[in-house]
Amino acid sequence: MHSLIEHARAFPARADADGWHLAPLAAGQSPQVLFISCSDSRVIPSLICRALPGELFELRTAGNIVPAYSLDRPSGEAATIEFAVQVLRVNDIVVCGHSHCGAVGALVRGDDLTTVPALARWLADTTAEHDTAEHTSTEHDTTEHRTTERTTPEHGTGGPDTGRHAPGTPQQTAHQATHQATHTTADDTSDDTSDDTSDDDETALTAAVQRHVLAQLDRLRGYPAVRTRLADGTLTLHGWYYQVHTGTVYAHRPCDGTFTPL
Repeated sequence: MHSLIEHARAFPARADADGWHLAPLAAGQSPQVLFISCSDSRVIPSLICRALPGELFELRTAGNIVPAYSLDRPSGEAATIEFAVQVLRVNDIVVCGHSHCGAVGALVRGDDLTTVPALARWLADTTAEHDTAEHTSTEHDTTEHRTTERTTPEHGTGGPDTGRHAPGTPQQTAHQATHQATHTTADDTSDDTSDDTSDDDETALTAAVQRHVLAQLDRLRGYPAVRTRLADGTLTLHGWYYQVHTGTVYAHRPCDGTFTPL
């Protein structure tokens, strides 16, 4: 803790030396992106994206979980998402999962979480087969999802998720993600470990994390503000997967359902 205190104490001088202009931030914020990631200490969005203060609006949760939208049981996470989309008017939302994820790993392995009941409940909510977000998402007019995928710097072709999955790319719940993980490979990201004895486990976890990311994107579509912005073409969703041991970021391609390096 001592070193962190020292760095915090020196931050004003360091920011000035690095040419960061902090004074204008007092006038307000206008971030470009809502970045939803895991609370894991190895995942630092601003470091990964080299973002300056004011550029990223961050939401970090255990397992980068997006809770179902519900006014009966509003959450801080839902409020953050709604504020970012409706008030700050971010143009993009990134949901970023990561390798060696303890939360998704616990789901895949069926770990005993009796000593952490709040965490167990949090993870259980994401595996509910009939969650509110999925139900709400399927009720609205499907014409809202008829947006055109476009080429972006994120990939050579295919583009980000503009509100729907491409044909042949199923929208899956987190429950399906964890259930099917052991039967799915992740060809482009299977190098999560060099230990032959754990390759299969790591490949299964990679597949589960990536499917989990897509499940959270589906949850986002259940948010009224997100759904409206997707329909009018002013918001884009992105699914990312970060390898903590290499620093490589993979992005989901809606055109074929794969995760490929940025």
